[in-house]
Amino acid sequence: MRLSVVDAGSNTVRLVIADVEGGVPLPVHTVKWKLRLSEHAGPDGTITDEAVETLVQAVGAAGATARRWHAPGPLAFATAVVRGAPNRQEVLRRVAAGTGVRMCTLPGETEAELTFLAARRWLGWHAGPLAVLDIGGGSLEVAFGRGRLPDFAASLPLGASRLTREYLGTHDPPGPEELKELRRRIRHELRDVASRIRWERPRTAAVSSRTFQQLARLCGAAPGRYGPFVRREMRCRDLHEAARTLAALPAAERAQLPGISAPRAEQSLAGAVVGHTALKLMGLRGAVVCPWAIREGVLLRYIEDGPDWWTDATGTADTTAQPTAAPLRIATPPA
Repeated sequence: MRLSVVDAGSNTVRLVIADVEGGVPLPVHTVKWKLRLSEHAGPDGTITDEAVETLVQAVGAAGATARRWHAPGPLAFATAVVRGAPNRQEVLRRVAAGTGVRMCTLPGETEAELTFLAARRWLGWHAGPLAVLDIGGGSLEVAFGRGRLPDFAASLPLGASRLTREYLGTHDPPGPEELKELRRRIRHELRDVASRIRWERPRTAAVSSRTFQQLARLCGAAPGRYGPFVRREMRCRDLHEAARTLAALPAAERAQLPGISAPRAEQSLAGAVVGHTALKLMGLRGAVVCPWAIREGVLLRYIEDGPDWWTDATGTADTTAQPTAAPLRIATPPA
């Protein structure tokens, strides 16, 4: 069985096409479109007409690519940048009208649950009581649980792009007072969630998302070319030093550091401060980096719970109820 999922985030639109065998989604093709939607939102979060049009084009291209690879769907969702936009319904309507793809937004807590499921399946039961952190452009998702799905999940307005705009957009590099205000905001937002994590005392902490992957590389983790099965860890004290290094450099120079890409260089500092503050407040000495995140969580939940789960979770009609079978070994699109 072949499935596809589209994730429209603050920075990119990503398509993953995966074959499913034995309940495991094995990617056969991935594509991304760099839109940086968060940079084209007004002060109140409204997404501009031009940005909506680029989103429509990207989702349309994703749908066409999925069809070429014989993948029904796709399961399409947008994260915080669209979820929090005052014109969200108009954005989703235009995407559906222009592409035929019914994109939805998921509640932040649902995003946290899906990321937790992905981390649980990747790390296995030996991880024990598990805490998962996922930082995106608009929000930070936190979840904890002992089983397949979390016992609690939270979504906080602590995305790296959001905080960069709100606190670090005046000076490059930012001054001490800007960083002080940023940390104060993060501590305030995290207070209750961090207390819960400390009380639960997880055996394993995991982080996911591109931001955390890049920060882990800066902290000394193996580069991506070594593949997903290399264990990568990020210690709290190393992340603190990484934040100090990033704070001393303008955004253009941060992109010269190991792991930090040019498109994410500006928001890398906010991501490091959020990550370090969260680990410290939660009493976690470090975390393992999980290569699976929300997209894999969507695929896993669909595989394990069936098409009705997607319909119930999103309020959209399922478009993959009769998936097209495809040989597992296919790795190139048909002619």
